[in-house]
Amino acid sequence: MNARDIAADLDLDALILVDAADQDVGYLSKARCHEGQGILHRAFSLLIFNGAGELLIQQRAPSKRLWPLYWSNSCCSHPRSGESMEAATQRRLHEELGIGCPLQFLFKFQYQAQFDATASEHELCSVFIGTCSEPLEINRDEILSWRWVGPDALQAQFDAHPRGKFTPWFVMEWARIWRDHREAVLAL
Repeated sequence: MNARDIAADLDLDALILVDAADQDVGYLSKARCHEGQGILHRAFSLLIFNGAGELLIQQRAPSKRLWPLYWSNSCCSHPRSGESMEAATQRRLHEELGIGCPLQFLFKFQYQAQFDATASEHELCSVFIGTCSEPLEINRDEILSWRWVGPDALQAQFDAHPRGKFTPWFVMEWARIWRDHREAVLAL
């Protein structure tokens, strides 16, 4: 893809294309970023806990192009062109869950996950955790169902059903959180 193709494809929701070092290399529509094997783009994944230390997980709406009806982390999306990561995370918390809360950065990871023959995720994903006691205002265009689950109970679900109906990025990031950041999560 050349610069003219990228410029022609630019829209208000254009995603930020990045290299493996998370340096901006261009912009492309969300739809085009997810075609075929996907094009590496910046993303974020948020894990929101309540005062009891339970994690909010969501079942993705049936209208989602990728992994509809799969269970996933609290909220995930992409920063837009010219939007800081902090602004993007707070925007999506409000749009999907009707909340806002401080977030703590944990790590970044790169992955590629093929959904079907025509679409996939290929992201450099920043993972954040936060706590919130505000009542949720669930966006039903994004989320079919939701529930709070304790970290130990969630890990038991992953152990019992490693190929359960969870999004691939949630499986990957939770494995790393449980391995490398368990103390931070259990302290919430």
